[in-house]
Amino acid sequence: MPAFRLCDVVLDETIGRATPDVEHERAVAIFDLIEENSFEPVGHTGGPYRLNLSLMDSKLIFAISTEDGKAVATHILSLTPFRRIVKDYFLICESYYQAIRSATPSQIEAIDMGRRGIHNDGSQTLMDRLSGKIKLDFDTARRLFTLVCVLYWRG
Repeated sequence: MPAFRLCDVVLDETIGRATPDVEHERAVAIFDLIEENSFEPVGHTGGPYRLNLSLMDSKLIFAISTEDGKAVATHILSLTPFRRIVKDYFLICESYYQAIRSATPSQIEAIDMGRRGIHNDGSQTLMDRLSGKIKLDFDTARRLFTLVCVLYWRG
């Protein structure tokens, strides 16, 4: 049975490095994504797949290949539907990182609940935008949305 999963994820490194907090988010998201995901390019017979994520001209590029490097598909998404969500997510993440250093546990928990809610909105938007192109489960979409944010932060 074909494996509809990711075996590798690469972020466009030409954008440069980010803050330690952002780089940590990236590393955790990639590790978690590789460990457990559901990723099925519509119309393809099976993987596992390699995904190269990049930004070009305010567009998000999903370049998908098989584990042995054969091209499967490239999907280009406008970042416009993500702008407000990503901006809100950045703002609440800044508050969260500041709160970790000085706030009470209940304040940190409240900010984190808001952060997760915005993250869920972004994940659902990503699933909607990839509908008909790539079938994902929600946890895979969440991890991919984290990587989209990392690219956006660095871009």
